[in-house]
Amino acid sequence: MFGGSMVALVTPMHGDGSLDLDALGRLVEFHVEAGTDAIIVSGTTGESPCLTTVELDALVRAAVEAAAGRITIIGGSGSNSTARALELTAVVREAGAAAALVVTPYYNKPTQQGLYLHYEAVARGGGLPVILYNVPGRTACDLLPETVARLAEVPGVVAIKEAVPGTERVRRFRELMGERLSLLSGDDATAMAFLLAGGDGVISVTANVAPRLMHGLCEAARHGEPRKAEALNDRLEGLHRALFVEPNPIPVKWAVMQMGLIHSGIRLPLTALEDRHHDEVRAAMARAGVEYSS
Repeated sequence: MFGGSMVALVTPMHGDGSLDLDALGRLVEFHVEAGTDAIIVSGTTGESPCLTTVELDALVRAAVEAAAGRITIIGGSGSNSTARALELTAVVREAGAAAALVVTPYYNKPTQQGLYLHYEAVARGGGLPVILYNVPGRTACDLLPETVARLAEVPGVVAIKEAVPGTERVRRFRELMGERLSLLSGDDATAMAFLLAGGDGVISVTANVAPRLMHGLCEAARHGEPRKAEALNDRLEGLHRALFVEPNPIPVKWAVMQMGLIHSGIRLPLTALEDRHHDEVRAAMARAGVEYSS
């Protein structure tokens, strides 16, 4: 089962956009020391649409090597082509990932039956545990709870990252399938409420910047300590907002760069964070107690 504070890791790049595997090793160490429960390589925050298959393989291999068994490494292997998703899942499996995060097929707008068959094919043929990833705000399709309940019966489907804000769905999931899947929030701003409503963890953007606080929040919420969870979330609320002042991962890559952990590289069509947002992100980092360069 997957749970706790799971970071949707940024992909470190040099100024020219090439991969920086040395920085990736530093990030893995940073998260091991901070208590992060798992690292997701090449998710949305990792700029997965802009990575080649060779780069995906290199990133997962480097993360697995740096982790040395101390933290779970999960590889993003989603596509809007089922055949391509199977291919990418094989890549992250061979590179040593413990599971695959598979986003719903974007742009195509498949039916619920199409989504079911897509995930069934990846789960049965990919050779790795599959985490479903539903993010309708980016993909233009919505994996409904009733379809998730059907997929919970498919061997190999182990969890869902649900990026629909709020708690309504976590309750519906539990009604339909009990504890058969791990329920992971994909929305930092409502993750605390999701956890208190019965969720198992969060795949977090904010954890890139404040991993100890996110880990503490998850632990408090999962152990029935709402006041402690709320106190930690109060310190993180500014980051939950500021890291989305421009489309993810633009603000979070800038913040992690300010922490001295990565260089400035980001790939088109994404661009560097606009100057007008710098003070807001810095203020949120300061409120969370995150050190940064001035």
